[in-house]
Amino acid sequence: MEAFLISTGLVSIAEIGDKTMLLAIMLAAAWRRPLPILLGIVVATLANHAVAALAGSMLARFMDGDWVRWVVGLTFLGFAIWALIPDRFDQAPDRTAKTPAGIFWATTVAFFLIEMGDKTQVATAMLAAQFQNLPLVVAGSTLGMMLVNGPAVLLGETAARRLPLGWIRLAAAAGFAATGVWVLLAG
Repeated sequence: MEAFLISTGLVSIAEIGDKTMLLAIMLAAAWRRPLPILLGIVVATLANHAVAALAGSMLARFMDGDWVRWVVGLTFLGFAIWALIPDRFDQAPDRTAKTPAGIFWATTVAFFLIEMGDKTQVATAMLAAQFQNLPLVVAGSTLGMMLVNGPAVLLGETAARRLPLGWIRLAAAAGFAATGVWVLLAG
């Protein structure tokens, strides 16, 4: 359960104000069809984070315990710094996809691609390396993404204007830093 809960918490905090959250808001504002957008986000996140968790798990198998601890711990400390940098997403979505299937596939592809190399994807890989439990890490990181992107889609731009993103970024940085220190000290 620890892998699931930590994955959910860290990814949800890190996702607030992230470029994928901004994409969710933009898609919701452009298409006003929440169901295919939400389904596209779930499918893209499951696929993307499964690949990330598999990569993290494989990394842990090729490195011995002390190396994994140092790589994971220092990576999370790096995430703490990265979380302080606001994401920007300046590109408008393609407004031509009007059918539910078109909206679903456009959302799925856009989310999968924009999540590549993102801090939540890399965090998922590091969590999988740490916990060696792919199903729980992927389920937790996907739930964390949906806890943020679900309301972002449903509430759209109103939520984005009212959330204190600066404070949330600080909380995410603190969470990543605490996790990095915990991994380094507790092993």
